[in-house]
Amino acid sequence: MMRIVVLLFLAVLVTGFVITAILAGTSGEWVWWILVGLTGLLVALGIHDLVQKRHAILRNFPIVGHARYLFEFIRPEIQQYFIERNTDGKPFDRDTRSVIYARAKGVDSHKAFGTELDVNRVGHEYLVHSTAPVAPPAEQHKVRIGSSQCTRPYDISLLNVSSMSFGALSSHAVMAMNKGAAMGGFVQETGEGGLTRYHLECGADIFWEIGSGYFGCRTPEGRFAPETFRAKAAREEVKGITIKISQGAKPGLGGVLPAAKITQEISEAREVPMGQDCISPASHPEFSTPREMLDFVALLRELSGGKPVGIKFCVGSRTDLMAICKAMLETGILVDFITVDGAEGGTGAAPIEYEDHVGTPLTEALMLVHTILVGTGLRKEIRLAAAGKVASGSDIVKRLIQGADFTFAARSMMMATGCIQAQQCHTNHCPVGVTTQNKRLERALDVQDKGHRVYNYHRLTVTEAGQLMASMGLTSPDQLNTRMLRRRVNLQSTRSYAELFHWLRPGELLENPPASWAQDWQEADPDHFGEFAPLPYGVPRGVGIEPPRREEEPADAVSAPRVEPRNSKKVHPVHQDVTRPEGQPGKQTVDQHREPWQP
Repeated sequence: MMRIVVLLFLAVLVTGFVITAILAGTSGEWVWWILVGLTGLLVALGIHDLVQKRHAILRNFPIVGHARYLFEFIRPEIQQYFIERNTDGKPFDRDTRSVIYARAKGVDSHKAFGTELDVNRVGHEYLVHSTAPVAPPAEQHKVRIGSSQCTRPYDISLLNVSSMSFGALSSHAVMAMNKGAAMGGFVQETGEGGLTRYHLECGADIFWEIGSGYFGCRTPEGRFAPETFRAKAAREEVKGITIKISQGAKPGLGGVLPAAKITQEISEAREVPMGQDCISPASHPEFSTPREMLDFVALLRELSGGKPVGIKFCVGSRTDLMAICKAMLETGILVDFITVDGAEGGTGAAPIEYEDHVGTPLTEALMLVHTILVGTGLRKEIRLAAAGKVASGSDIVKRLIQGADFTFAARSMMMATGCIQAQQCHTNHCPVGVTTQNKRLERALDVQDKGHRVYNYHRLTVTEAGQLMASMGLTSPDQLNTRMLRRRVNLQSTRSYAELFHWLRPGELLENPPASWAQDWQEADPDHFGEFAPLPYGVPRGVGIEPPRREEEPADAVSAPRVEPRNSKKVHPVHQDVTRPEGQPGKQTVDQHREPWQP
C-alpha cells in the first residue's frame, strides 16, 4: 500500500512539473521557474531511484526512501543527545562525560538529588568509607617506577595520558595533551607511532612506546634499529620505555593507520612510505618467547641509559603471565613495570569481534597479574599500571585496590581535549579535530585552551581520588586493601574483593601452588608462549575439517576498504584473501607448534 502511495506521489510530481512549466512559460514570472527547477529535481531523483539497482528501498520507495538514510546518518546524535539516559550511554555514559567536561573547564563538579544508579543491581560496587575521615593530602601522591636493575627511576602520577600516537591523533591534540602534562607534572605516553616533535613541544615527561612496527627506530625492513633508538631515548624528556605487546581494543592484532591519514610528516616520523596503510605486525619481529622478550627489555634498558622499561598487554592466557614470571626468575632480568590494558579499552579502531569478544576485562586482568606477581615473589620489584576506561577519582581508587600502583587514561584525556564521542576516529572526519589529519578540522582545536583543560581535568580528578581515600580514613594509597571495595553478588548480600578472588600469598607459586593454579604453573614455560596442556574433557569434537582450498575468484573482485565509503558505489565482490595484514606475526619461527605438554 505504501509503495502505491509513493508512486502516486511521484505521478503528482510529474503532473505538477508539467503544470508549473506551462505557467512559467505563459506568465513570465521568475517564481514559477524556481518551482519548475525544484519539481524537476524531485522528478529526476524519483526516476533515478526507480531505475537504479543498488538500493532496494529506493527502488520500491523513490524519494521518500532517502529519509531512511538521513535518519540513519543522524541516529548517533539523536541517540546521544535526546534518547539515552544519564547512566546508560556507551562506551561512556552521559554522567561520566559531563564530569570530564566540567573538570576540564575547571569546575568542581557536583550533582544534585542523589544517584541515578541502581545500587541494588547485582554487580554494583562501592567504596567503604571511614567513620573517622582524615584530612586530604595537600599534594598529589607519586609512585616510584624502577626495579633494582633500573639506575634512573622515575616518580609517576596516579593518573597519566595513555598511549595515543601522532597520526591517530592530530598534531594539535598531541600538543594539547603535552602542554597539560607539562603543567601538571604527569606523563604522556607516545603510542606506538613513535616519538615525534609534537610529543616534545611543551616539555612534558614522556614514556616512549615501542610497538611491533618499531616506528621511529626501525630499519627499512621493519626491524629494530638500536642506534636510532639510543639517540632518541637519551633525550631528557623521555623518562621511560614501554614495549607494547598487545592492546585492549584488538588483542592478537597489530595496528593500522589508514593510508588516508598518512601525511608526509607522519611518513617521515614513522619512517614508512606514503600512499599505503601503515601496518604494525601482530607480534614483535625481535622476539617470540618470554626469554627473548626479556633479552629485548635488557637491551632497551642499556640503550636508554638505565631508564625504566616496561611491557604493556591485554591479558589472554594466565599461563603466558606465569611463563613471563618464570623467565624473569630464570634469567634474572626484570621489567620495571607492567601496564595492563583492559579489553574495554578502545582508542584504536578494531573489528567488532575483537572489541566485543576478545581479551580479559581490566578488573579480572589487573587482579590476575597482581596476584601472579605476588605468588612469584616479584611484586615488590615491579610496578603495575591499569589502562582502560579510567575517568574519575573513584575509578583510580578502585584500580589501586584491585592491584594497580598508578593508572593511564586515553579516552577521558581525549574528552578533556574536546572529543564528543562521535566514534569517527578511524575515518579522518573527527568533527572536533582530535583524531584527524584534516588541517581544516584540526585547526579548530586550540592548543592553549585545550592544554589548560587537560591540566584541569587531571588536577581535579586526582585531587578527588585523594579526597576519596581521605574519606576512607587513609593518608596514603599504600593503606588501601581489598576489603575496602565491595560488590553486590545477589539481591541479599555484598562481598568484598578480599573474599571474591583467590589472592596468592607472597611466593606461594614457588613453594606450594594451590590446586587451582598448579597445572597452569607447571605448564608455563619461559621458552614458549601459549597453552599446550592436553585436556581430558572440554575439547570441541566435530566432523573432519578439510584443509583450506582456493575457489575460483570473481573477475571483478576488489580489496575490501578499511573505512566504509561515504558515497554510494557499485558493489564488487571482494578478493578471496581478505586476511588482515596487521594480523600477520612479526617473526615466523621454526618451532611454531610445540610438542604436547607432559605433566
